[in-house]
Amino acid sequence: MIRLMLADDHAILRDGLRSLLAAEPGIDVVGEAGDGAELLALLATTPADVVLMDINMPVLDGFEATAELRQRFPDVKVLVLSMLDHEHYVLRMLQAGALGYVLKNAAFQEITHAIRTVAAGQRFLCTEIGLNMLYKAAGGAPPASPEQAEPVAGVGLTARELEVLRLIAEGLTNSEIADKLFTSKRTIETHRQNIIGKTGVKNTAALIKLAVRQGLIS
Repeated sequence: MIRLMLADDHAILRDGLRSLLAAEPGIDVVGEAGDGAELLALLATTPADVVLMDINMPVLDGFEATAELRQRFPDVKVLVLSMLDHEHYVLRMLQAGALGYVLKNAAFQEITHAIRTVAAGQRFLCTEIGLNMLYKAAGGAPPASPEQAEPVAGVGLTARELEVLRLIAEGLTNSEIADKLFTSKRTIETHRQNIIGKTGVKNTAALIKLAVRQGLIS
């Protein structure tokens, strides 16, 4: 039996995963945490084999929590479950000690396969990330899926990311952008992080300068 712990600051996501995994043979959810610090405290009293780790969490994020976990609980495997799909975040989590990385939009069957793979001590990258990195290594852009617009400009932003970038340049907050685009604040935060990861800039001011220089915004 794989003892699994969930670490994500969204209770509704943890509840959904726990419900789905309840019917999954060989996997037992032994605990859940809303941030990295809570996770580490829980691991001190509750044995686990695998932690399903989000990146964006308060108090202690996934990067810090994974690095600390590997120091204090070296037998516990970390599988990242995140919306962040840029290789910058994938590599950072792998360098921190994660054994696998799967996206939140992956099929449930792929997530459970990833849990079992990581529990066995093997590395795992979900299909979408693996294909994207393969295309980039070959010097080409991955083909767009029906859910993802074609990348634009030299920095590979999608049409939705470009739309978010333009609204950032107008001075809107994440909440205001979310309201304007009829989506959640968390989704906009993820888009913003993906934009910064793809462009390699340090802050919003540098991002806007780059966007103007590339002709992405006027």
